Amino acid sequence: MVTDIAADIAEGRTALGIELGSTRIKAVLIGPDHGSLAVGSHDWENQFVDRMWTYSLEAVWAGLQDCYAALAADVRQRYGVELTTVGALGVSAMMHGYLAFDAGDELLTPFRTWRNTNTGPATERLSAEFGHNIPHRWSVAHLYQAILNGEEHVGRLAHLTTLAGYVHWQLTGEKVLGVGDASGMFPIDAGTGGYDATMLARFDRLAAEAGAELTLAELLPAVKTAGEPAGELTEAGAKLLDPSGRLRPGTPLCPPEGDAGTGMVATNSVAPRTGNVSAGTSIFAMVVLEQPLSRVHRELDLVTTPAGDLVAMVHCNNGASELNAWVGLFAEFAKALGADADSSKIFETVFTAALDGAPDCAGLMAYNYLSGEPITDLQEGRPLFVRSPDSRFDLATFFRTHLFAALATLRIGMDVLQKNEGVGLDRMFAHGGLFKTKGVAQRFLAAAIDTPVSVGDVAAEGGAWGIAVLAAFLRDREPGQQLAGYLGDRVFADVALTTETPAAADVAGFAEFIRRYVAALPVEQAAVAHV
Repeated sequence: MVTDIAADIAEGRTALGIELGSTRIKAVLIGPDHGSLAVGSHDWENQFVDRMWTYSLEAVWAGLQDCYAALAADVRQRYGVELTTVGALGVSAMMHGYLAFDAGDELLTPFRTWRNTNTGPATERLSAEFGHNIPHRWSVAHLYQAILNGEEHVGRLAHLTTLAGYVHWQLTGEKVLGVGDASGMFPIDAGTGGYDATMLARFDRLAAEAGAELTLAELLPAVKTAGEPAGELTEAGAKLLDPSGRLRPGTPLCPPEGDAGTGMVATNSVAPRTGNVSAGTSIFAMVVLEQPLSRVHRELDLVTTPAGDLVAMVHCNNGASELNAWVGLFAEFAKALGADADSSKIFETVFTAALDGAPDCAGLMAYNYLSGEPITDLQEGRPLFVRSPDSRFDLATFFRTHLFAALATLRIGMDVLQKNEGVGLDRMFAHGGLFKTKGVAQRFLAAAIDTPVSVGDVAAEGGAWGIAVLAAFLRDREPGQQLAGYLGDRVFADVALTTETPAAADVAGFAEFIRRYVAALPVEQAAVAHV
């Protein structure tokens, strides 16, 4: 009943999760049963400034405040109460990237996001020195590249963090990070749960060889695992989030996490032999491992769950943005015709049509690369659509091609994991905007990775809900209780899922598409070189 929920809100029997995604900042308030009570959001976009993808810190706080105000208004409208406190709070954001501050807590260089791929020399050197794949977007790659470039700010560096870590620090005063997000800053030692000490020492020597005297361990945030306390909302932090002054300080915060970790929580994919795919501006798969990989693969990142278990991550910089652009073009055409159709209806129409497209896309080819794509060795991207003169060119096959293209780079990385390493999966969950039209992208993903794929309404709010659950875990955790057990017993026990099993024709069709996709990569490379 509304009165019961209002009492839960007023008395703080809630948890609030806030996630700063690539295109939207979202807040979700959940109740004692982990169900969503209210939501708020704020749309934003990155900027390409001086050939770097970035967001300003002013945009971060304007977006957070607008998002929180929308959440508070939703609470007020639904339940007739003011939101003045929550039982626990968590912050999540895009993983990795580079936020560097001096001793006076001043930002030294504009935020360098995960999307930047200018760190090639750094990743090659660090990967070779560490015997551990260091992706382009990792914080340590950005730092070492800055050192190699002789950037002046390195000498004044006092603190390095991620976007989630930065927001958490401003809200609590604590310079900490959840282990999942921390594992995208620097490699984690599975035995200690902290940064790998041997690699830290090696990095300091490499930095010194390049003329930078620093101790990396002193620059990185402290590492926390799920369920550990990570500070409380300060009076200044409460005013930052809610300038109206209604939000009271004192709320405990869970460790801040990256969007990959919250995606694992939102799909109950934190136990070995489980995995999830998150599809939005980027697309990535997370597979929890039973044992370490046999060797280093540049296509696979080794990170951790929020509980610290080893995860193989296939991260693709490019996801659904190009597909969205094509849908936007069709929406504009529909409007010009005078058709009264909103974008969600057009998405549903073209996605559903794709089910009738040619299984192998019949000679059509697309690349969704707005930015560089490390898995396919591209420093920059050029969205591309090409077809042979005798190809089948109809609406269904056209959009099937773009849906396949959104999954193609992921398939390349998953082949390394499944075929080269023989990693087994009992279940794969999917979430994100790509899967909103039921049974379409889910079916194509099942074909791409030849694995059953499940979706569930519980993950509809995505990572914001996932970090709210991590905040609830902090509040509710019993002594010795593990995150996987909490999710299985308390959160997902009664969740209904729909599962798509790979269809033989779809699997064969995607296999033929990916063969042509890889063969035609030189066309995309030529587009980068000449367009």
